[in-house]
Amino acid sequence: MDHITYQDRLRNVLSNREAGFPDAEFDRRGQALDRRLEASGLDALLITQPADIYYLTGYNTFEVSVHTALVYSPGRRVLQVPSIETGPAVACARCEEILGYRWEGPEEVIAPLADALAAAGSRIGIDAWGAGLRHGIVEGLKRKLGRVELLDASGLLAPVKRVKSDLEIACLERSARITEAGIAAARAAVQPGVTDNDVAAAASAAMLAAGTEFMSMQPIVVAGRRSSIIHTNHRRFPIAAGEPVFIELGAAYERYTAPLMHTLVAGSESPPERMRRVADIGHYVFNAVTGAMTPGNSFDQAARAGEAALAPLVDDVFFSGVFGYTVGAQFPPSWVEGSGFIARGQQALFEPNMVFHLPLCLRIPGHWGIGFSETVRVTETGAEALTRNSWVLQPSH
Repeated sequence: MDHITYQDRLRNVLSNREAGFPDAEFDRRGQALDRRLEASGLDALLITQPADIYYLTGYNTFEVSVHTALVYSPGRRVLQVPSIETGPAVACARCEEILGYRWEGPEEVIAPLADALAAAGSRIGIDAWGAGLRHGIVEGLKRKLGRVELLDASGLLAPVKRVKSDLEIACLERSARITEAGIAAARAAVQPGVTDNDVAAAASAAMLAAGTEFMSMQPIVVAGRRSSIIHTNHRRFPIAAGEPVFIELGAAYERYTAPLMHTLVAGSESPPERMRRVADIGHYVFNAVTGAMTPGNSFDQAARAGEAALAPLVDDVFFSGVFGYTVGAQFPPSWVEGSGFIARGQQALFEPNMVFHLPLCLRIPGHWGIGFSETVRVTETGAEALTRNSWVLQPSH
């Protein structure tokens, strides 16, 4: 059968959507976006980022490498997916129309997508800086649409996504508990002679058993000198006694991720003084940043507080400069939501129910890295950790 028949037959047998949230939650999100559309003078948005499409419709699939688009306008959502994804679209998405195209024929997307956009209005917002928007699609639409304008609306949805509902907070809390199970299993697996893969495998098994979905990033485990290089990962390397083992995990619950970083030292010997000092200053930085994460303060103010706390090590360690980033619903290849960053120059203000991961890993190039983190919620009175990490650098046995 073709994908259109497939859609119809699925609809006939599916009595409920496989959705992580009730319709009222999608209504809340849509109403908030509608207000921003009206204020911007836009009739509709063309959305191509998987996490944004999920946020507005519940469309959920592990195949996020193919072209998918949502034409969003107040009261109407038109979802375009390849033929192989019409099943998840029917099963999960809250939308008024599904446009399928042949997986092997991506040139078919332009005409129906242009028709949907033209029906939505004459001023269409696009995310010109979004990773999911393909140049060929934009050029094809411009040729087809005529007088319909495609206008840069980058970041229009970000302020809506930054502030989490109670249901979203609950998902992040569930993710936190699963992530913690992974950290505990990884700690138990660390000993001299095992490989970084052995530790990652233990963490993965524990999180899968505790209920994680497919993760937006796979477990990160790296030891010794390799831990001084940002964004390296396990590659079957044996762990030696005395080496710090850096672990970063993030379980997915209804696509929401509350990540954690943790470090311990392989073996039974106490960590060297220099390692303990770096770990202590990392905790000092965390306290300084979270102390500034109060409603009304800017992301820049919290970053400056972190920079002041980091000053004793600023010439010795590499740090990314981002003291925190928003987390929420995401898909591979990253759990970073991208709607806000605690970094110098970022003037957005903290509001209650914003949630950030604070990834505080301090790396001495060519030697090692020591990293700890929490996922933190902004409350009416300040910052509150959703995760439960130990910030003490300890031996594994």
